[in-house]
Amino acid sequence: MRLTGLLVWLGALLMLNSPASAATSEINTFNVLCYHNVMDNPLDHPEKYTVSTEALAQQFSWLKEQGYNVISIDDLLASKAKGKPLPAKAVILTFDDGYRSFYTHIFPLLKKFNYPAVFALVGSWLELKPGEKAQYEGQNYTRDKFLVAAEIREMAASGLIEFASHSYNLHHGVTANPQGNQLPAAVSRAYDMNNKSYESDKAYLSRIRSDLIKNSRIIKRLTGKRPRIMVWPYGSYNKPGVDIARSLGMQINFTLGEHANLLESPLWGINRLLINYNHTIARLFDDLAVSGKSHPERVLHVNLDHIYDIDPAIQEEHLDKLLERVKSMKVSAVYLQAYADPDGNGAADSVYFPNRHLPLRADLFSRVSWQLSTRAEVKVFARMPLLAFDLPAGDRLVNHRVESGASKEITGSYPRLTLFDPEVRQWIAELYEDLAKSALFDGIIFRDDAFLNEYEDASSWALDHYNREWELPGSISEIRKNPVLLKKWTQLKTRYLTEFSLELAGVVRQFQPKLKTARNLYAEVALNPDAEERFAQSLPDFLQHYDYSAVMVMPSLEKTGKPMLWLEELVEEVSKRSDTLKKVVFELRSADRRASEAIDSYKLADQMEMLQLEGALKFGYYPDDFLNNSPSSDVIRPFFSLQTFPFSKN
Repeated sequence: MRLTGLLVWLGALLMLNSPASAATSEINTFNVLCYHNVMDNPLDHPEKYTVSTEALAQQFSWLKEQGYNVISIDDLLASKAKGKPLPAKAVILTFDDGYRSFYTHIFPLLKKFNYPAVFALVGSWLELKPGEKAQYEGQNYTRDKFLVAAEIREMAASGLIEFASHSYNLHHGVTANPQGNQLPAAVSRAYDMNNKSYESDKAYLSRIRSDLIKNSRIIKRLTGKRPRIMVWPYGSYNKPGVDIARSLGMQINFTLGEHANLLESPLWGINRLLINYNHTIARLFDDLAVSGKSHPERVLHVNLDHIYDIDPAIQEEHLDKLLERVKSMKVSAVYLQAYADPDGNGAADSVYFPNRHLPLRADLFSRVSWQLSTRAEVKVFARMPLLAFDLPAGDRLVNHRVESGASKEITGSYPRLTLFDPEVRQWIAELYEDLAKSALFDGIIFRDDAFLNEYEDASSWALDHYNREWELPGSISEIRKNPVLLKKWTQLKTRYLTEFSLELAGVVRQFQPKLKTARNLYAEVALNPDAEERFAQSLPDFLQHYDYSAVMVMPSLEKTGKPMLWLEELVEEVSKRSDTLKKVVFELRSADRRASEAIDSYKLADQMEMLQLEGALKFGYYPDDFLNNSPSSDVIRPFFSLQTFPFSKN
């Protein structure tokens, strides 16, 4: 796809994913609560998202006592259409899956409190035949678990209940990779184990459209109205699916998310707070209250090259070791390298996801990402190059590379493609699009190859761009002779790299709408703004455009002789800007790449302790050698794990 025609989608996404406060007391915000089944004694049949009748009644009472106003979809639409403010503390109630308890337990409570609600129906579960079972969350459900037609009609006629589509048969997983992982059917291309092939885009879109059409017809037959709301199973959705839903009259699309919704946000990605069986009043208060707090984050960098093995059994052993380590360390996120670099030159030779441009080493990223998300319960960021790709010999773009304008090549640079060639930009965008289609993940981290030094780029494409678009001399030496032109060139390169990374994030967001962004920043840039000339990077620029700035911290490799003092000065310098520490992730180096040896675990623990003492909220280390327990988990856990935040030596 071309990098055009995304402005409306991206603008709406920026509004949708803006870090707005969850302050429901503001008249321009509203929260949506997501419930599922309700039982008198849920512990008799434990289900993760089933709440007791007593708990639901208590929560309804608490909402009323605390001044929350439960509104209908009509109320929301009227406010948006007429610019009419929402009532303070506006809340929408939703209930998923179409359980029989909607009628027997929930509907009576809604009538008692006069609360409107949205009930989402899964069509295939309503059409189960005697003896048939629906498998969900490890349970086998029979037809008597769900609503019957007469109950649906009675509730629809009450005026309190709006029925929404929860898909006809997308509330399950489909096999999405050769390892057999089951990923949400609404957003995943199915993998055919027999033919060893992936579902085409055309077949995927046809499957989604057919499903939504079928469920809309069922709901119209039962209620007399086609649904105007699509509730995506598991909260998983993408732009193609939303486009289909909207074309079928479902302009409102519900997903899952922690933040309150802005009244001016688009209707096709409304966040809902997921309520589970042990959701206390205190937790509900915390979810709905004004917080504005930034939570600590702990990050591991994981290289898929360390998991990959030609023997599937060994590869699974490696994955199990990783999962156990991540769970035991109690971290919040994993930066998972999605590409392969077996020769260690810093450029991607192949990748771990199906794509149209680079060799597929193994379809491994989707499996590991899903396992980390579901079994280790961490956020996964795909770690990807912005420029550093080693194209196969004979590729027409193989020589379209960043070139140096220095008299001799500056050492330490990665081999990189030039972004000033439109064909290269398109090639990279298509690679990112293929990644986004093939897996589910929470964010992208653009790695440390995203820089241009003080003599780069001197390729013919770049020189032409400087002269034609930036009105600069078409010569690096001529630019460098003039301090004013040199500063202009540096700032324009900084902006150019950032803008391209944001374009790529936009491509990915079509399939991962809630994508977060991070980008590696060299510590020298954070310490000294003049270093922008050497890297085409700027901390203020990063703070403005990315969710996280991942500052690469290597105190043990600094030549000052006082690494801890250097680290203290770095955190102090970064924290001078207001609220910077909420958006900066300090990434400690756990291995000396030049000496090919691990940094002492006790030294790394000391650095982590220093970071916390200086007020750093978010930090991690790279790389994590989980196969060899390096760094030692026993040594660093007291200073690193969220379980011991703030750090403890006990």
